[in-house]
Amino acid sequence: MKRVILPIGILVVCILIAGILIRTPTTVLETAPEIIPVSVRVAKVELESVQLVVESQGKVQAAQIANLSAAVAGPVEWISPSMQAGAYVLEGELLLRLDASDYETARARSRASLQQAEAEASHAENEFERLAGLAEQRLASDSQLQDAKRTAAVNSARLLDAQASYRQAELDLERTEIRAPFDAIIETREVELGQYISRAQSVAVIYGADEVEVRVPLAIRQLGFLDIPLGSRGEFSQSEAPDVTLTGMYGGQEYTWKGTLVRTEATIDANSNTVQTIVRVQQPVATAHKPGVRNAEAIPLPIGLFVRAEIVGKRVDDIIALPRSVVRNNNQVLVVDAENKMYFREIDIFRLEENRVLIRGGLLPGEFICTSPIQAVVNGMSVQPIVETI
Repeated sequence: MKRVILPIGILVVCILIAGILIRTPTTVLETAPEIIPVSVRVAKVELESVQLVVESQGKVQAAQIANLSAAVAGPVEWISPSMQAGAYVLEGELLLRLDASDYETARARSRASLQQAEAEASHAENEFERLAGLAEQRLASDSQLQDAKRTAAVNSARLLDAQASYRQAELDLERTEIRAPFDAIIETREVELGQYISRAQSVAVIYGADEVEVRVPLAIRQLGFLDIPLGSRGEFSQSEAPDVTLTGMYGGQEYTWKGTLVRTEATIDANSNTVQTIVRVQQPVATAHKPGVRNAEAIPLPIGLFVRAEIVGKRVDDIIALPRSVVRNNNQVLVVDAENKMYFREIDIFRLEENRVLIRGGLLPGEFICTSPIQAVVNGMSVQPIVETI
């Protein structure tokens, strides 16, 4: 009996308790959820004038290269100690001398021929003048006068030929000495003492020491940021050439040099869609080393050095400059209105730089832009703005 009555009693009690709970429910009051605004940093939109700078990189090369050649043939008699790879030579400095014995002999023979021609020309001219005087007195025939005139003309021509031969002999003698055509750095020497060299044979390769050039590739779009005449042929005028700052690592230290963008090449690289521009740098005058100096006054710009170039471009007005991190979805920013609500806004981007974005449309002066890196954003969400200065 206990096994039957006890379960039934427990079931009845449970039914009674459930009925009481159903008849007396607990009432829960409805309350609106509390919204806590997210704190974000904002920046005020302001129009300003911005100086554009176009950046690229390139390798330094010689602006002037010359292959020194011998104008005459002969054995090498003397070589200057300065004619070594890397040496600096001045314009007009004697670099190499050939054996001039043959050319001195040729000059002596030309001088003798010249003296003989001068004597014969003088005699023929005097004879012509004498016969001309006799012809006036009818003491000489016309045929004698014509023969004397012809002889004078022939000897005068021989004199001109002898003078030219003498000048050529002197020139050949001078050409046995090879001098530097400009202030230069010796790149390579290609002859040795005692070596016989022929006419037009290369003896050395030099490059100009006064200036160097850097070939800097620029994308076609970047050309629009520079204040240069795109249709210009040849080099830009001094007023049109933009200033350039070059930076490079040399000997474990960073150095800077000042240069000028002087021209653009006429062709466009089909592979990279870029245009090569030429930056020219005037080398500093050689001076004693100055400890602690880290600019172009300390060392010349080495050929072959890889450098970064910063080219001064146009100055644009009425532009908005903001940190690049504010751009979202390629062409949108977050705008915070007067009610502290945040919305997406499409913008017209003028230029994207490494650390900032230049905007020319889509925003009004005085508006506030969110600069905080928020991930989850809903249009119209409430925020607590904290104004910062960019």
